[in-house]
Amino acid sequence: MFGPTGILIALIALTVVLAFFFLIRPSVTPSPREKILAFIALFILPVLCVGGGMHTHMQRSEQTRFCISCHAMAPYGRSLYVDNPNYIPATHFQNHRIPMETACYACHADYTIYGPLKDKLQGVTRIYMQYVGTPPATIQLRKGYSNLQCLRCHAGARNFEANPVHQGILDSLKSNQISCISSGCHDTVHNVAELSRMKFWRPAE
Repeated sequence: MFGPTGILIALIALTVVLAFFFLIRPSVTPSPREKILAFIALFILPVLCVGGGMHTHMQRSEQTRFCISCHAMAPYGRSLYVDNPNYIPATHFQNHRIPMETACYACHADYTIYGPLKDKLQGVTRIYMQYVGTPPATIQLRKGYSNLQCLRCHAGARNFEANPVHQGILDSLKSNQISCISSGCHDTVHNVAELSRMKFWRPAE
């Protein structure tokens, strides 16, 4: 009946009630049994709530709608609907080459709060800029875009590795010596500066 979010809310409510009760009525814990119950209410349940909250938030923040809810990222979300097959994110998104519900995460996992520690800190910095600071006019990846993000899906795919162009440079692509998106091959990415002049795809409802 309850989903994960409902269970978490119920657990938080139970923790608050029990903690409040034991804090204002410590006299109800004379025996070891009540002391154990108070320990669970004041220490174990809060830890479970924090862990459950983090897990729920991490799952929620994988969603595309979470990423583009940030004002600075909204144009990047809009670019996914550009009606132009040369736009790499748009053609992947519209043709379900990546999950539409987690499109941002699918292509940028190593650059968000899910990647290595430095990238997690960078993701937290972006959240800070959204609510407290001022987001930069142009969003850029500090380390550039790694081919490994592309090859995670395309490596081993017949239509990718059988392509004569790819065959000649496959080792350079895998070693990141030649970029998939900045070497004149697939160089139209989000291109948000041009959105006002673009035609957009409207999915059927």
